[in-house]
Amino acid sequence: MKKINILLIVSLALCANAERVLFRGATVHTVSGQTLAPGDVLIDGKKIMEVASKIDPKGAQVIELKGQHLYPGLIAANTTLGLVEIPGVLATRDTAEVGQFTPDVQSWIAINPDSELIPVARANGITHAQPVPSGGIVPGLSGVIALAGWTTEEMTIRKPIGLHLTWPSMDLDTRSRDEVRDKSSLKSLEDQARDRRAKLKDIDEFFGEAKAYAKLRTEKSIVPAWEAMMPLVRGEIPLMIHADDARQIKAAVKWADTNGFYAVIVGGEGAAEVADLLASKKIPVIYDSVWAFPAKDTSSYDAQFKAPSILHRAGVKVIFCESGRFEASMVRNLPYVAAQAVAFGLPAEEALKGITLYPAQVLGVDERLGSIDAGKEASLFVADGDILDIRSRVKRMWIAGQEVSLSTRHTRLYEKYRARPANGNSSTSPAATATTAAQ
Repeated sequence: MKKINILLIVSLALCANAERVLFRGATVHTVSGQTLAPGDVLIDGKKIMEVASKIDPKGAQVIELKGQHLYPGLIAANTTLGLVEIPGVLATRDTAEVGQFTPDVQSWIAINPDSELIPVARANGITHAQPVPSGGIVPGLSGVIALAGWTTEEMTIRKPIGLHLTWPSMDLDTRSRDEVRDKSSLKSLEDQARDRRAKLKDIDEFFGEAKAYAKLRTEKSIVPAWEAMMPLVRGEIPLMIHADDARQIKAAVKWADTNGFYAVIVGGEGAAEVADLLASKKIPVIYDSVWAFPAKDTSSYDAQFKAPSILHRAGVKVIFCESGRFEASMVRNLPYVAAQAVAFGLPAEEALKGITLYPAQVLGVDERLGSIDAGKEASLFVADGDILDIRSRVKRMWIAGQEVSLSTRHTRLYEKYRARPANGNSSTSPAATATTAAQ
């Protein structure tokens, strides 16, 4: 019996040590503090236990990373990753519901854990994402997912983290009838202004009714759509207002301030024009317009490239995201969006925070993600260079302490066709070899 107990204790000790991993000798980009070059990081299971210039392994598995760079996992905010596979195929798009006001839509429920685009995003350092709903004025709620897991429940780490509101356009179409192909679609300036006022009135009434419901609700009068609004009304989550034009942003900020909502501007193409306003209200911007054309024909070619640095100098927290029709597949370029802003004046450390710590703070997960600090989740990756440098490659990744594969459809196809025989002999092709093996 004693021998059995001793063996059990030894095996348990070995298992405990197997969970402890020491990353040794890397350039550790803590993001929240100084960069350690070199530095060590000790993790135990899902948690980071210690970060220092030198750590005693104490029986932990040691991973030598001399000459490598260790980063916290990147966070892709404002994305359709997991909701869209092929933009041109309707059956693979699940980003919107029917209706203008659908606050009870929950984006994380619609995630496809088997999306081929998720491993592609992981392969460039992205460990977490915020899939967002779209369509309508209030398209719904968003959450934060880890890019690893078998089911949506397993992947979702926080829900909800924000209610989304699409602010009405402030532009008026001034084209003449001769410039419009579909004459029936042209409205007078008065009609356009009237339509805009009607949309703003609808927004006021909708959020006013939500506040009234919060005061009068009882267990016998629960309405799912209004229940979805309660975290916002109680101040538990921010209102993520999608607005681009400076006039939109000014109107949205004033409205949110009047109604007592904590706002986050999403899009922000013209945010640099109202940087001081945003800074005074401490409103962060999830900026998706680095690669956009200048909004005005009088703007300089680099207006969008410089906007993050202008916002930063004013004191606005800038979070980077990749947008556009193909954003789900192009989200892998997130580090290079931030790098472009660095080339036009944004400090490199701010750009790195804009894809790690700042999105974690705005999305309410900074207690576990966004930096390499003791007590936070061990979601890390190793690169052979500066992640803002397009020449750098991600070599290994851990999400919540578990190493994940960096294999993608791209790498599988590369290996498949790299093995294709040079002489064209089909008998030695991978397919033929597999058939022969099966026989």
